[in-house]
Amino acid sequence: MEQPYQKPTAAFVASAWGAFIIGAGAYLFGLWYSTMELNEKGYYLSLLLFGLFSAISLQKTVRDKLEGIQVTAMYVMSCRVALAAAILLFAIGLRNAELALSEKGFFAMAFTLALFAVITIQKNVRDIAACPETKVTVFDDEAEQAPQKSSD
Repeated sequence: MEQPYQKPTAAFVASAWGAFIIGAGAYLFGLWYSTMELNEKGYYLSLLLFGLFSAISLQKTVRDKLEGIQVTAMYVMSCRVALAAAILLFAIGLRNAELALSEKGFFAMAFTLALFAVITIQKNVRDIAACPETKVTVFDDEAEQAPQKSSD
């Protein structure tokens, strides 16, 4: 089933990247200047990376199914479980962390903003690639190469 996709505006793409930079940057800034021990900082950094990857994977599987690309039910469930696990482990970690309530709120908001933004960025990438007037060549192994000029 071929669906027409509208190319996102430059403002929408920029706002998605801005939200991601602000969310992930604030989260990392908070980790850097936090009084947590190094193993706690590693835990929260790992959860951010795990959450971002699982959110991108889930968005990709949803989009693939929408476009009629076959996706196994096992992979879709794996993506859902991974994202739920990242959010649940993050919530449990914050609940048990010895942080002020304002610090917990700061990390929760930064985490949420980063997850939302990365899903939007993935959607934008797919929408831009699906537009017929857009030729995607970055990271595209099957991109057409320009013919080489012969030196006769």
